Amino acid sequence: MTMHTPVRRALLSVSDKTGLVDFAKFLESRGVDILSTGGTAKAMRDAGVAVTDVSDFTGFPEMLDGRVKTLHPKVHGGILGIRGNAEHESAMAEHGIAPIDLVVVNLYPFEETVAKGADFDTCIENIDIGGPGMIRAAAKNHAAVTVVVDPEDYDAVKEAMEANDGDTTPALRKRLAATAYARTGAYDAAISGWFARQVGDELPRRFSLGGLRKQTLRYGENPHQQAAFYTTGEARPGVATAEQVQGKELSYNNLNDTDAAFELAAEFDEPAVAIIKHANPCGVAVGGSIVEAYKRALACDPVSAFGGIVAINRPIDKAAAEEITKIFTEVVIAPDADEDARAVFAAKKNLRLLLTGGMPDPAEPGLTLKTLSGGFLVQSRDAGRVTESELTVATKRQPDEREMRDMLIAFRICKHVKSNAIIYVKDGATVGIGAGQMSRVDSARIAAAKAKDAAEAAGAEQPATVGSVVASDAFFPFADGLLAAAEAGATAVIQPGGSMRDDEVVKAADEKGLAMVMTGMRHFRH
Repeated sequence: MTMHTPVRRALLSVSDKTGLVDFAKFLESRGVDILSTGGTAKAMRDAGVAVTDVSDFTGFPEMLDGRVKTLHPKVHGGILGIRGNAEHESAMAEHGIAPIDLVVVNLYPFEETVAKGADFDTCIENIDIGGPGMIRAAAKNHAAVTVVVDPEDYDAVKEAMEANDGDTTPALRKRLAATAYARTGAYDAAISGWFARQVGDELPRRFSLGGLRKQTLRYGENPHQQAAFYTTGEARPGVATAEQVQGKELSYNNLNDTDAAFELAAEFDEPAVAIIKHANPCGVAVGGSIVEAYKRALACDPVSAFGGIVAINRPIDKAAAEEITKIFTEVVIAPDADEDARAVFAAKKNLRLLLTGGMPDPAEPGLTLKTLSGGFLVQSRDAGRVTESELTVATKRQPDEREMRDMLIAFRICKHVKSNAIIYVKDGATVGIGAGQMSRVDSARIAAAKAKDAAEAAGAEQPATVGSVVASDAFFPFADGLLAAAEAGATAVIQPGGSMRDDEVVKAADEKGLAMVMTGMRHFRH
């Protein structure tokens, strides 16, 4: 039953006190009795707002270090009692339970406590019990009770009360109830995920995921699709935590591609640049400086780089900014940029500049998800890396020092390229990339063709794949892919191995005088 009743009594208990005093003063001006607890009550009293302690309202003291204060029939009865229901109203009157019409609660900062690296006991103490109970109760009884869990909704409640003689509207209460359940759901998801990690269960029987909408996007991958960007609270440097210094709003594809670019740039200890187009790299290089690395990355495929995403693993200086802005670039992401570099970028009003304050650790554990019809796949992040000591030389010829360095770089890049992936690298820079083909030999040929195009554009006598090394994200099922790489001029090969025809592939490499190493680790990316 829905009745028009102005808000007469409100319970306010918040950890995030943004906007609290102004909202409380508004309620007081409307004649609303305010109940509160602890620090919330103190903040309002200090601002001159009249407050009744919940312990006085219930006749029962706060106890057990504040763990028990709102867990009381007078609180939950006041929230859950159905207005206009004679039986409910009779019971409330008999037991002295006054109705509570507005519940304003945000929760102990559990997610923030975990993100700060707090110890186990501290995290446990930041699990809110009474708060979610009150939120869920108020949301259930939204026919009469207004529930607010985000300070950003204070204004909507104010406007409704001003327009409706102190009442809120059914539509607003229903919307706020939906927001409330989303908040408690995300809160429990954060707790369950953290707890699972504490007991070493990365893939628990019940998997929960919660997120906070950071941005409503104009559309998804295509204009007919709706989309939004949600953050999980993970403190990993990247698009979710970056400061956008300038430029237009990021699109769905911008966000996806920028994340891919930054994770790839993080693979390297030396100055590195990754240029991404449609989630695949079109050029990656390391160098003595960012400018050098950028120029060499761009040379791999300057046509595809137009309108791409540039990720850098060092702070950007003026020289690098001037080089990057010579062609149209959608997004630049880096840990920082000096004032001169920012001034250069500022002249390109549409370029989005994202600064993260740091680099993600490519070896850090984490989870990735992919949705399916009726479910989703969860796996650990591909944090796999191989070192020179872990490689097995399969051919008669041993790789030389330069080949070995380039092969390790190429194999790191492999895990960031859509399968089937073939990567040619020479002197620390990609010179040909073949991605996303159904046949591995096609990826090898496409990469070689790209290198020929780049050579023609640069006026070079021969493609840079001549004298390069080649990496494959998975084993060569037949010798044809390896032979295509040899034809392109590669002198050394790095691949996982493990094919039934490894002997055939090794024999072909020996016949061509190639050096080939096996990693024992593959890097499929779909």
